[in-house]
Amino acid sequence: MARTRRTSVYTGIVAGVAPVTGVEQGDGILKITIDLDGFLEGIQIGASVSLDGVCMTVVSISGSNICFDAIEETLQRTTLGSLCKGDLVNVERSLKVGDELGGHILSGHVMGKARIIGKMDKGEGINLKIESPEGASPYILEKGFIAVDGMSLTVGEVSEGSFSLHIIPETIRATTIGSKDAGDMVNIEVDSRTQAVVDTIRRMEVEG
Repeated sequence: MARTRRTSVYTGIVAGVAPVTGVEQGDGILKITIDLDGFLEGIQIGASVSLDGVCMTVVSISGSNICFDAIEETLQRTTLGSLCKGDLVNVERSLKVGDELGGHILSGHVMGKARIIGKMDKGEGINLKIESPEGASPYILEKGFIAVDGMSLTVGEVSEGSFSLHIIPETIRATTIGSKDAGDMVNIEVDSRTQAVVDTIRRMEVEG
């Protein structure tokens, strides 16, 4: 009997950061090794882990060094192809039955990359201005949810072609976002519920 692949779900509440310990070009894939010490509970081959918001599958385990394979489509759509040894990535293990949903439902299927076009310190926090990825603008709404490098965040102001984020100190402490600067690229996943509503309204307008 064929096995049905379970869909992985995330919350956008990043558990912490982990270092890249190896990057190796394979035959049509990029092998990325991450030291997941501290995130190993229940880890096994085939487990799903979010790395900078990208749902990745464990392909090999050597102690705390966990290897993932990134295919060409993933490398084109996300920032994983630019990782180097020593870089830090945001880590979240997939949601299990009984886990608290603290952010919003994410799939780890990144819509695209976006460029940070502005960064400003705001007290102990920071304000970021990010260029909207192609095709994402209709789904990015003021006070709505968006995932940036796997972090569940609330959208601030929205303008043509860009949106802003107000990052609190705890998010800066627990993730890689504080190290990002203008010009850096980040992974974007829009809120699936917002996308469904917007697409439904568009379809009704066309049919009507």
